[in-house]
Amino acid sequence: MAALSAWFWNERFWLPHNVTWADLADPAPGVEYPKAGHLFTALPLALVIFAVRIFFERFIASACARSLRIAEGVGRRAQPNAVLEKVFTSITKNPDSRHLDGMSKQLDWGVRRVQRWFRRRRNQDKPSNHTKFCESMWRFTFYLCIFTYGAVFLWQCPWAWDTRHCWYGYPYQAMTPGLYHYYVTELAFYWSLMFSQFTDIKRKDFLIMFIHHLATVGLISFSYVNNMARVGSLVLCVHDASDFLLEAAKLANYAKYQRLCDFLFIVFSVVFFITRLLIYPIWLLNSTMFESWDIVGPFPSWWVFNLLLSVLQVLHIIWFYLIGRIAVKAMLRGKVCNDVRSDIESSSGDESDGPSEDFKTSPHNTKGENGTNGHCAAATKAQAQNHNSW
Repeated sequence: MAALSAWFWNERFWLPHNVTWADLADPAPGVEYPKAGHLFTALPLALVIFAVRIFFERFIASACARSLRIAEGVGRRAQPNAVLEKVFTSITKNPDSRHLDGMSKQLDWGVRRVQRWFRRRRNQDKPSNHTKFCESMWRFTFYLCIFTYGAVFLWQCPWAWDTRHCWYGYPYQAMTPGLYHYYVTELAFYWSLMFSQFTDIKRKDFLIMFIHHLATVGLISFSYVNNMARVGSLVLCVHDASDFLLEAAKLANYAKYQRLCDFLFIVFSVVFFITRLLIYPIWLLNSTMFESWDIVGPFPSWWVFNLLLSVLQVLHIIWFYLIGRIAVKAMLRGKVCNDVRSDIESSSGDESDGPSEDFKTSPHNTKGENGTNGHCAAATKAQAQNHNSW
């Protein structure tokens, strides 16, 4: 273990030339440099944030959802049926034509009636708009608060106005209480997302989001350990700037305020473009690549840091293309298209459960199934994979 630790914490990887861990171990009185051990504080804080979230969703967000008359159910429930329930739990939740024909003959039901039963049974296990509203309201509240804190804190920092201050005196830069609290709170929040992902709404991209939450934790920790926290705080704030707008658009969608939803999504798209495709490359990448080269010079972890930030910029471009397509459709059609990640299937909620196969209805999509859930296909991935990739 000692050999592995020595290899992992190799000074020639983490630090500039002629700098050692010993040089950072004994700072001047009243000065504190970042240490890996500081990051363990984020773990108990993540549990606190998780507990606060449960309280917030249960008592505050839920009350807001009820005041907006957001239904807590998912629609009509499937009638109890032991045969179909056994197939649903043991064999398949989405039977193919062969299974449908077999169950239809066994129960003397029409195929469409069996299909309706499975559709309603699947929807029973999926969260209601009430649940999704509560989750989005929590994220909106946190993102808005952390962005406000970051903006107010950075307003007073010289490196927010002249990014060369991110590198002057590096790595002998003191970790101020404000910067430490900003970093650890962000890190704790993404630790809490990793915990809560197992109890949250299950999405199709569960594994991808888990990996990205893990990548976020890794990158925040990486930039803290090698004391690139100044430029890291700028990257965090730039990404926070659009996240709360996305969640606000979702809230409007679940509350069925379609025009507000579309407006907020357009605003989100504009802010996303300004922060991720203009400010991020022109201001931040320029600093991490060129200003740091001139002031500090390259070293192994510097190359890794810049490689990761450059890959993130490529992803910004891809995600904005996806978001832009949804935004254009929103402007042309008056509302955005359906979400391919939607948790509730489109169904004919008024269809009969009776045996008649000639009963026809037009499929209905509630207002909640349009709007911002449409931009989730691109925008939620942008949120998770932009912020979380950082």
